[in-house]
Amino acid sequence: MSMTTLDLDDDALAAAMRLSGARTKKETVNLALREYAARHQRIDALERYAELAQDWDYEAWERAHGAAKGPM
Repeated sequence: MSMTTLDLDDDALAAAMRLSGARTKKETVNLALREYAARHQRIDALERYAELAQDWDYEAWERAHGAAKGPM
């Protein structure tokens, strides 16, 4: 962990503490940083899956899936 001095927006910090239930400024800032990183990881994953799904063809998948099962 690194020690850093920051000038924070007091109103934004108070709102974040109230909304998150965090008890300290340090806890609030660390939580905000983790949530920010997690949000962007989810966005990246969503964009990756959306790109993969662009050419996906349900009917072709259904035919291949049905053919793999064989006749019942």
